[in-house]
Amino acid sequence: MGRSYIVEEAVGQYLLNFNNQEKAFISGLLIGQCSSQRDYVVLATRTPPREEQSETTKSSQSQLDDLDEEWTTAHANQVSRMLPGGLLVLGIFIITTPDLGKDVQNALRRLVFAVEKSLTKKRLWNLTEDDISDRVTLHVCSSTKKICCRTYDIRDSKSSAKPADWKYQNGLSTSWLSLDCTIHVNIHVPLSTTTASYPLEKNTKNGLARWAKQIEGGMYLINGQVKEEDCELLEGQKKSSRGNIQTASQSFDVRVLTHLLLSSNHRSTATVQICSGSVNLKGSVTCRAYIHSNKPKVKDAVQALKRDILNTVSDRCEILFEDLLMNETPGKKDSEKEFHVLPHRIFVPIPGSNVMLCDYKFGDESTREIQERFMELLDQHVGIDDLEIAEEINTASINSCMKREDISDNTYEDQPKHLVKTPVALRIRQNIGVAIAAVVALLAAGFSFHYFSD
Repeated sequence: MGRSYIVEEAVGQYLLNFNNQEKAFISGLLIGQCSSQRDYVVLATRTPPREEQSETTKSSQSQLDDLDEEWTTAHANQVSRMLPGGLLVLGIFIITTPDLGKDVQNALRRLVFAVEKSLTKKRLWNLTEDDISDRVTLHVCSSTKKICCRTYDIRDSKSSAKPADWKYQNGLSTSWLSLDCTIHVNIHVPLSTTTASYPLEKNTKNGLARWAKQIEGGMYLINGQVKEEDCELLEGQKKSSRGNIQTASQSFDVRVLTHLLLSSNHRSTATVQICSGSVNLKGSVTCRAYIHSNKPKVKDAVQALKRDILNTVSDRCEILFEDLLMNETPGKKDSEKEFHVLPHRIFVPIPGSNVMLCDYKFGDESTREIQERFMELLDQHVGIDDLEIAEEINTASINSCMKREDISDNTYEDQPKHLVKTPVALRIRQNIGVAIAAVVALLAAGFSFHYFSD
């Protein structure tokens, strides 16, 4: 028997609510978490139609060849930015009319491999040998409501479909555990003259890859303690009168310690590199990961948090560069310094779950734009009161050396008590005559004391 997928009941209801009267098929993404024993699906979201296809009728969209691979992968890339640590795009679903049932598996296989390939390119981390490499495809017949669940091994491009078990469970993620940490970022990325022709985004990603090794090799203290990787995360927790460990809305505070120097058995060699500029990332970043409550291992929880640290820093840089390209001023001359504000993080709860999604907001973006983005990309209605601002921009202070203890307590008298602001700066220096545009950016962030309802 293949893998088992435990699915939130709300996902099943979401899939059944689609009406295929106007279109022959509807496709989308399945979001959840992998584990060694079983996988969990906590959310499903349809892929929004292209504007030019929004009014396409059923008669003109009768073939699965019309499935837009590029559009689906673009949607998956956008959605992956909105997932905290521990969550990922697990696979693809498609709802079709009965006459398209014969060709659906080939289309699903093509999409699931294309999505995984696209997501892998943007990551600062790679799958390990212990990672589950199966990705799920789900076919739902719009007439009979019959489902067909299959998995593919994305490590093997020639893998064939394997049957999988699809079971619904109510309140699947209401007792999932969260891990929170605030990590200080101080990354210097030199822009070598030999790579001056590369896009700024590629140069920055290469520099972040070196920093990622520090994060991967760091030590993680959970509630102030060092725990063995193979131990259960909930080991030593109090049990209820029924003998079960109480896990509802439980969170762990994590501190990250990174190595400053190489160990004595490694030799280091100083090199001189001619550079045309540099990128500096400085500040504090709030990170969060979620893990299932079914005897989770410490190593799995720490790995989820590591990947959130890497993803959130990388995603912010990527979003900034995209914004600069869209808003580039024609005829603008290179300057020695430029300051830009990186987007800050916002968390939004999944209804009926202890898990929260996230997004990134620039200072000039309105709440309505955030709500529209959640509706378009995740098909989720978000109320204003649902927005949890984990990091708030302090636009009045652009001092990269400012520390939290340097700020007087009365600075935040008009702010909620659970929010603390810390300025963060991203700066790009560029010498005159270099082709790459100079960018100096500010990553303004802080950390908050998050609270969770019982």
